[in-house]
Amino acid sequence: MKNRTTFSRLMLGNVIIILLCLALMFTITYFSVRDEQIKSRMETLKIHAYDIARLTKSVSVWPESVSITSSSRQFLHDKLYMLYEEYDAYCLVVNRSGRVVSFFLSILEEHSELKANFDADNIINTLQNVLRGDEITVQNNTKDGPMFTLAIPMLSGNSIIGAVYIQTAAQNVKQAYTNISIIIAISGLIIFALAALISLYFHKQLTVPLADMAKAASDLSLGNFATRVDSRGTKEMVELSNAFNIMSQKLEENETVRRDFIANVSHELSSPLTSIRGFIQGILDGTIEEEKAAQYLQIVLDETDRLSTLVSSLLKLSRMQSDEALNISRFDIHEMIRLVVITNMNKLESKKQEIILNFDETPLYIKADKDKIEQVLINLVDNAIKYTPENGHISILTKDIQNDKITVTVKDNGIGILDEDIPYVFDRFYMAEKAHTSGKGTGLGLAICKTIIEKHGEKIWLESSSGGTAFSFTIKKAEKQ
Repeated sequence: MKNRTTFSRLMLGNVIIILLCLALMFTITYFSVRDEQIKSRMETLKIHAYDIARLTKSVSVWPESVSITSSSRQFLHDKLYMLYEEYDAYCLVVNRSGRVVSFFLSILEEHSELKANFDADNIINTLQNVLRGDEITVQNNTKDGPMFTLAIPMLSGNSIIGAVYIQTAAQNVKQAYTNISIIIAISGLIIFALAALISLYFHKQLTVPLADMAKAASDLSLGNFATRVDSRGTKEMVELSNAFNIMSQKLEENETVRRDFIANVSHELSSPLTSIRGFIQGILDGTIEEEKAAQYLQIVLDETDRLSTLVSSLLKLSRMQSDEALNISRFDIHEMIRLVVITNMNKLESKKQEIILNFDETPLYIKADKDKIEQVLINLVDNAIKYTPENGHISILTKDIQNDKITVTVKDNGIGILDEDIPYVFDRFYMAEKAHTSGKGTGLGLAICKTIIEKHGEKIWLESSSGGTAFSFTIKKAEKQ
C-alpha cells in the first residue's frame, strides 16, 4: 500500500477535526435552540390558555356551540381560532361539573396524528388532576410521534371553577426551530469550506518547502553538492532551509577539499616516485655512468626520505582530525621552546641565523598536550628557518594575556607573504609545487599546527609584512602551584 504524503495526512486530520467540531457545534446549537423554542412556544401556549380561562369566566352562560354573539364570546372565539391557525391545536374548556365546551374539534379530522392519539381516558385523568389545582405540561411519545399537552386550572378568586386543556402535535412546535436548524447547517458548511481553504493554504506553506528539501536531499545523494533550497514558510521552515543550505555549502567545500587533497597527494607522491624510478632505471640500464651512481643514489635516498616525511605528516594530520583524546598535562612552555631551539641548532648554524628568545616570565606553565604543542613549535621554528635568509634572525616571544591564557609568537625576517595568499597558508599542501621545487617541505606543517591548536580550543593566526612573518597562537595557562 502506497504511503500517504505528509500533506494528505495533515489535510485529512484537519478535515476530520473540523467536521467533528462542526458536528459538535451543530448538535449543541440544535438542541439548545430546540429546547429554547419548545420552552418559548409552551410558555406562549400557557399565556393563551390563561387568556382563554379569563375570557371563559366572563361568559355568563356556557355555550352549546361556538356561535358566540357577545364581545367576550367573540374574543374567546378569536383566541381559539388563532390557536387553530398558528398551532393546529384543539382546546377543551371544562367546568367543575364536567360540562365540556369543545372548540374546533374539526381539527381532529384534518390531523390524523391528533385523531389517532385522542384518548378520552387520558384527557379525563389529566383534567381531574388540573381541577385539583395542578398545572400540567407534558410531552407524550406516541407511535405517530411526540404530542404536547398543556392543561391549567381556571380560577375564580381562590376557587377552581374549571380547566383549560390544549393539545398539539410536536411537528407544529418544530416549525419554530426548523428554519433555524437549516441556517445553522448552511453556516456550518460555509465555515467548513473556509476552514478547509485556510488549512489548505497553511499546509501548502508547510509541506512545499519540505518537498523541495526532499528533492534537494536526493540531489545531494547523487553528488550535486551545489544544490540549495529557498528559505520560505514558517520561522522553523526558514531555519531548517538555512541549516540545509549551510550543510550543502559545507559538503560542497569538503568535496572541493577532498578533490584538492587527492590531487595534491597524487602530485606529491608521483613526483618523487618518478624521480626515484628514473634514476634507478638509469643506473640499471647504464644510462648513468658508474662513477656517478653514488650521487644519484643519494638523490634517490633523499626522495625516499621526503616520501617518508610526507606519509608521516599525513598520518599525523589524520590523527589530529580524528576523535583522538588529548593528553593534557602541566609543563613549562619556556623549557620546551629551549629544547626545540637546541634540536635545530645545526640548521641555524648552517645558515648563520640568530635566534632571540623574549619570554614574559620564567618559568611559565601551561595546560596542554605536551607532545602536540611540541609538534607545533617544531613546525613553526622549522618553517621560520626555511624562510629566513642567511645571517637573518628569528624571534620567539611569549606573553601572558587576560583570561588565563598566553600567546606564543614565532617571527622571521624573511620577505613575507602576499596578502592574497594569507587566507590559504593553513590549508593542506599550500604552495605544494613551490615547496617541491625548492625542496622546502610537504606543505602540511602549518595545517597540522592549525588542527592541533584548534583541538585545544584555541586559535592560531599570522601577521605578515615585507619585514617578515609572525605566527602566533594562544594556549591555556596553568594555575600556579
